[in-house]
Amino acid sequence: MMDLQRLAERIDWSFGNPELLRQAVTHRSAAGPNNERLEFLGDAILNFVIASEIFQRRPDLREGELSRLRAALVNKNALAGIARDIALGPHIVLGSGELKTGGRRRDSILADALEALIGAVYLDGGFSAGEALILRLYEGHLAELPDMEALKDAKTRLQEYLQARHLALPHYALEETHGRAHEQTFRVTCQCEALAPVGEGVAANRRQAEQAAAEDLLAQLQADEPMDSGDKRP
Repeated sequence: MMDLQRLAERIDWSFGNPELLRQAVTHRSAAGPNNERLEFLGDAILNFVIASEIFQRRPDLREGELSRLRAALVNKNALAGIARDIALGPHIVLGSGELKTGGRRRDSILADALEALIGAVYLDGGFSAGEALILRLYEGHLAELPDMEALKDAKTRLQEYLQARHLALPHYALEETHGRAHEQTFRVTCQCEALAPVGEGVAANRRQAEQAAAEDLLAQLQADEPMDSGDKRP
């Protein structure tokens, strides 16, 4: 494990109780107090602060749209990305099993540790300290909030595309599954009746593979659309 003082400096917080920081970076697979309770607390604070920020920044959005935007900002992938930005992974304490399987690079472990870190700062310095940390971590994300169309997943966008053209909804088929139970790869195809193109997606779970297949099919359909008369492409 790397020097925790360097991590504290990167997040711009000096811990009055350094034990909170040590606990925040300790995964449940390791011996001693772990970060599960801090993760629970940090998750709640993060959701509130991000909800408050987007509520103020996007007065044009309805409740459902605000919920979708918040989910995009606080999901596992977004949190893991921020954790990598502050080089959190090398500081995480893991049991031997997780170490051997590359746990410090796993999105779920990185995301949980980041939420635990937020919870630790909150306990150490109060709500204002936790809020300030979140706003620092999310500064770039909040400055460039995505539009709502970009937040729709590929299956939703494909369905809307087909419905707008009065076409049948797509069919997803699981074609192959490879690998051991905990390291499987799924290959899924996506096709719409009466249309020739077939989308294909490969991912670590079936849901993600279906999304990838929908994205592939949508890209093919949009590429095959006739150009507008005003389109000057050769």
